[in-house]
This record gives sequence, C-alpha cells and structure tokens, in this order.
Amino acid sequence: MNHLTNSDKPLYLQIKALIEDQIVNDQLKEGMQAPSTNQLVKFYGLNHVTVAKGVNMLVDENILFKKRGIGMFVSEGAKEKLLYSRKLDFVDKYILKMVQEANHLGISEEEIIQYVKEIKKEEL
Repeated sequence: MNHLTNSDKPLYLQIKALIEDQIVNDQLKEGMQAPSTNQLVKFYGLNHVTVAKGVNMLVDENILFKKRGIGMFVSEGAKEKLLYSRKLDFVDKYILKMVQEANHLGISEEEIIQYVKEIKKEEL
C-alpha cells in the first residue's frame, strides 16, 4: 500500500483515490478482494469512520461491492469506469485550459499536436 501524502485533500478522499489507483494500475483486479476497512485503519492509523466513508463512496459508485461476511470486492467493469471518469477529468482539468490558452496565444491545432508529440517522444 502507498502512504497518504496529499494533505490538501480530505483523508477519506485520499483512501478512495488510493483504492482507485490500485484498480487502475491492476494491483486490484475485477473480482479480487479489496483491503478491508480494518486493514486500512490499522495501516494508516485513521479513524474507522473516515476510512469507511472513502470505501462507501466506491460502493456507491459501483466500483466495489460487499459480500456479506467476507469483505469488499472489485466490481466487474470497475477499471473501465475509473479510466473513463479520469479521462473526462483530464480533459476538463488540462486539455480545456490548454486549448483556451493556445487560442489566446494564437497557437494552431497543428502546433499543439506537434508540441504534444515532441513531449511524448522525450518522455519515452
């Protein structure tokens, strides 16, 4: 498990994001048991209510489901839901602002594409 580091986000959202990351990164696959609330409480030293709030948000979003008496499990299609949601967030947080600024600066679509290609090539 990773440590919680983002101090400007509430802890329950950090727990939620931690589990989401594990699903997106294939550390937790569909049908696998997710860490229990008690395990997360012990590992991070957090209040049970705080951890449960983050986990229950994932249940409400059908990312996790509960098998009574056994624990929480990753739902079928959870990774696809998370990837879709994150792609929408990416567009809203980054692409939209980038395109608006590019329009403001008079940067063409072709130039944007070329910049992105150059940066991606450098990252490999």
